[in-house]
Amino acid sequence: MRLALDEARKGLGRTAPNPPVGAVIVRNGQLLGKGWHRAAGQPHAEREAIADAKRQHGEEALRGATIYITLEPCSTTGKTPPCTEGIIEAGFSRVVYSWVDANPKHWGVADKLLEEAGVEVESGVLGDEVEALMRPFFKVQKTGLPWVIWKTAMSLDGRLTRPPGESQWLSGEQARADVQRLRSEVDAILTTGETVRRDKPALTIRVPELLEGRQQPWRVVFTGDEASLPQDAPLFTDENRERTLIRPREDLKGSLKRLVKEQGVLTCMTEAGGIFSAALLEAGLIDEVVIYLAPMICGGPHPAMAGAGLAQSLKLEQLNYKVFGDTVRMNGCIERR
Repeated sequence: MRLALDEARKGLGRTAPNPPVGAVIVRNGQLLGKGWHRAAGQPHAEREAIADAKRQHGEEALRGATIYITLEPCSTTGKTPPCTEGIIEAGFSRVVYSWVDANPKHWGVADKLLEEAGVEVESGVLGDEVEALMRPFFKVQKTGLPWVIWKTAMSLDGRLTRPPGESQWLSGEQARADVQRLRSEVDAILTTGETVRRDKPALTIRVPELLEGRQQPWRVVFTGDEASLPQDAPLFTDENRERTLIRPREDLKGSLKRLVKEQGVLTCMTEAGGIFSAALLEAGLIDEVVIYLAPMICGGPHPAMAGAGLAQSLKLEQLNYKVFGDTVRMNGCIERR
């Protein structure tokens, strides 16, 4: 299942509105094949793994084998045929999956279909690790809202900008490279009209190998004054301009639901100032926090979080820390208890 989880991670940022899923086929302790879901409308992980095993070992090698999958195999026909059907046809004797599919069309159906066909079924393996990977998909299925990451770089005194005349960058090159990786794992980047007017950011994935096999993320500009947006900004002039969307600042929740419904978004990341970040946080719309903390004190006028304040403090759980050169990245999820 850990191998299947490694396969699933390859699909981060590529599969929306579907979840990233991985599959591994084993027989008598031998790895026969593996696969991951590459994009919506393309074969699911199970069928990718089956095709891989057939190429390497032939069709008969699958009979009596076990397939490990990070998510319950689908049981309905959509853009692709049901994976339960492919599993039964291949002759597997055992299926092990981690999480039940949150899609109500599939929830719990696979067990019945597979067991009726004489296939042994086991579930729940590495549940916590797989759940962490799947949580954007699960949230969308439950609430209709995407998973939202508040990403920011700040000084030790919580400032977004350095004094006039200094470099615009707070974090180092290694940390900025990690931001590129993070962009490649989300479906949309949220910003504001003020950020576009001030910085004219491109908000694109600039590392070719991270972009391979996927589109640039949607760039969503929240503003109450669309007419004042600079039309020469990269978001409106570059080759990805058709992936720039304008949304009303006054309807954050409704706009996020539209991203799910109309663009199939699972995960969003913020790249904006402290006022917008605070508005999202105060509205309960942020799920995860990623902070790049630079070893400097700036004393500037722009705080990373600049709202009116919270009714009560929010705590983070599932904390992780990593050092990139002289920058420390901290990330965790908002505790919902």
